[in-house]
Amino acid sequence: MPAKDELARRRHEKLVERLGSLMRAALKPEYEGYYGQLILSADDLAEMGELKDVRRAAREVGGRLGWKTTTHLVGGRLFVLDEREVPERIERLAGNAAAAAMDRAWEEGRRPRLT
Repeated sequence: MPAKDELARRRHEKLVERLGSLMRAALKPEYEGYYGQLILSADDLAEMGELKDVRRAAREVGGRLGWKTTTHLVGGRLFVLDEREVPERIERLAGNAAAAAMDRAWEEGRRPRLT
């Protein structure tokens, strides 16, 4: 029986390592660790193992990153989110970035298309 426990432990560590890499890569340095999120598709989840194990590993990684981690399963996708309160200056920075992205999309939509 201990061999099975060891295998489960190693599987969990690998999952934590993989999710940790994905969650860190999703962070924008300018937001100083806030606004963390990861969205895993149904295919990602199937590849990673049981949902309860993925959620547990994601919460563990989130804790290591200082997140207030929540997970939500919606339409077969797992959303891993940092729900900490965001400092005002970071919130302003993110709001400005979102507004600029929307302006760019609006302008792109207005340009005539060459066909």
